[in-house]
Amino acid sequence: MSVYSFNGFIPVIKASSFIHPKASVTGNVIIGENVYVGPGAAIRGDWGQIIIEDGCNVQENCTIHMFPGTTVTLKEGAHIGHGAIVHGGTIGKNCLIGMNSVIMDDVIIEDECIVGALCFVPAGSHIKRRSLLVGNPAKVIKEVSDDMINWKTKGTALYQALPKECHDTLSECDPLREIEPNRPAQESMYSTWESIKKK
Repeated sequence: MSVYSFNGFIPVIKASSFIHPKASVTGNVIIGENVYVGPGAAIRGDWGQIIIEDGCNVQENCTIHMFPGTTVTLKEGAHIGHGAIVHGGTIGKNCLIGMNSVIMDDVIIEDECIVGALCFVPAGSHIKRRSLLVGNPAKVIKEVSDDMINWKTKGTALYQALPKECHDTLSECDPLREIEPNRPAQESMYSTWESIKKK
């Protein structure tokens, strides 16, 4: 992984979490247990602090940063989709931030919200618990139902299982030039998903 100290701040990353080697974590960053950070993610705690609580995931090509003096917090189980930007603010417990969304400075998103893909949440917005947002600028269109939050929670559970599987099996390799005979299907995560769905 690419981890850098900055102005005397060394990132704190719990051993159960997985930071992809192509991700970058800099400075005043604290990452809890069973967090997944995907390739291309940039978590830059140079001008303020970033706290990523247990069970969060920050997927491919996400950016987490801030204006000077700001603390960014991803609370337990927050799910930050591919390509999203969180520039300051607080993401509540068990929230989903959709792919390529932008969360601007000093935003507070309370627990169990779902922000749709490609949303723009303006600076200073305060989004109440269990809100579903869509659009640019983002607007609350309804309350998140129990079924929706259960679906989200189960999807996040897959990412909470992924760090261990990456620690156990991920390694850099040369590609094969031909398909192996009797190549197995992708069973491991499918089995994990089936067991999660039954809960």
